Amino acid sequence: MRLALYQPDIPQNAGAMLRLAACLGLGVDLILPAGFVLDDARMRRAGMDYIDHVAIARHTSWDAYREARRYAKGGQAEGRLVLLTTQGDLAYTDFVFGPEDTLLVGRESGGVPLEVHDAADARLIIPMQAGLRSLNVAMAAAIVAGEAMRQLKIAGKQERRAS
Repeated sequence: MRLALYQPDIPQNAGAMLRLAACLGLGVDLILPAGFVLDDARMRRAGMDYIDHVAIARHTSWDAYREARRYAKGGQAEGRLVLLTTQGDLAYTDFVFGPEDTLLVGRESGGVPLEVHDAADARLIIPMQAGLRSLNVAMAAAIVAGEAMRQLKIAGKQERRAS
């Protein structure tokens, strides 16, 4: 399973998601451009020394990312692209995750453009209280990745540690 960050805006959130990915054993795709310099001290501080324990693939654009996905499987994209969005049509708790899925989160400031939204194989929401717009993107990634790991029972195979 992978976590893809579409043009992240906030270095602290990107760092937190890299730390999440390291702890859960997820690969990460950074789809550029980012709204900050990738070696930003705030991102490294949020990710702490965990950033060195995650496999990160950087893609110069959305098109480069899509091409890399197709190339990885000889013309066929590997796994499903699962977008976490406030415009989703299915609750994440009702979705059956697969080990080859990629969880995609959008920019904090504006999500993803329609082209990216339309390319997703699934669009998931996190049900919330009425009148509230959205969760922090790093929190959303953690909630959904945790459910995916639970379903796949990957977390149970790893050494159990709480912080």
